[in-house]
Amino acid sequence: MTPAVLIENLQKRYGSVEAVKDVSLEVRPGEIFGLLGPNGAGKTTTLRSLCTLITPDAGHLAVSGISVVDRPKLARRRLGYVAQEVALDKVLTGRELLQLQAALYHLPRPQIKDRIETVAQLLGLQEWIDQKSGTYSGGIRKRLDLASGLLHQPDVLVLDEPTVGLDIESRVAVWDFLRKLRESGTTVLITSHYLEEVDALADRVAIIDKGVVIATGTPSELKDRVGGDRVTLRIREFSPAEEAEKAKELLESLSCVQEIIINPAQGNSLNLVVEPQNDALLTIQQALKEAGLPTFGIAQSRPSLDDVYLAATGQTLMDAELAGAAGRDPKAEKKRNMR
Repeated sequence: MTPAVLIENLQKRYGSVEAVKDVSLEVRPGEIFGLLGPNGAGKTTTLRSLCTLITPDAGHLAVSGISVVDRPKLARRRLGYVAQEVALDKVLTGRELLQLQAALYHLPRPQIKDRIETVAQLLGLQEWIDQKSGTYSGGIRKRLDLASGLLHQPDVLVLDEPTVGLDIESRVAVWDFLRKLRESGTTVLITSHYLEEVDALADRVAIIDKGVVIATGTPSELKDRVGGDRVTLRIREFSPAEEAEKAKELLESLSCVQEIIINPAQGNSLNLVVEPQNDALLTIQQALKEAGLPTFGIAQSRPSLDDVYLAATGQTLMDAELAGAAGRDPKAEKKRNMR
């Protein structure tokens, strides 16, 4: 079966900045595929390269078997792209904007009216479609943006942060729509900062860090690879590094503990992988008490996609975002304190 999306050894540099080092992934027809990673990881550059908006320095990219570099015009007909920022002319109505989009795609005139009615109904836009888009709420604006990406009936819909900034009700509405879209056979490639969004929607996931794919699989497969339950432990609200190291050495001797990572970005908290047993917390707390170490906070949970990211990079996705926002290079912290 021809992949809906095929990316092999993609590379892209902006001057001295290597935005994408080597990204390879394959998206199957009719699935929702999620891309996870912090700002600056290379997600948007990957999507923009796929959608013919920028030219890659190296690599092969194809949509439904069509090279986006060699045959960009034909590839665009198979693609729908919805960027993170909604760009609508506030003076035009929703219908007028969709008519403009139809003209840009050279859709046959007899089909335009029916296509607009179809996407409006699909996205629940009937009530607002003849109102000026400048009067729309954020959720309705996003729905209209999605309608524009679907108007020409693409094989693949590419979404860059489709629910960022939306309220819970609007996010749920977009989720429901994407599930219906998958059921109809459309392939969806999505990036998101919301881990629970990708976990709930994606059939498969790729995690990108510093321009490289570091993990691929279904959400369940990725979490199973991490293994065990997760325990987050804080000796104090902000523990000295020496005290965190002492606790780590102590807890490593426990049979129920499989792995420990000290997280400096969160007050030198300890992130543990433990055997999924009911008395793991009690065993840990008892060991700390006997060693004269306090317990400020402790919690146990099943693995999440953030745990997958933590295991692969030595920091959580939020920590990576904060490091990027602060202008720090988290590379030096990667896998710090990992065994």
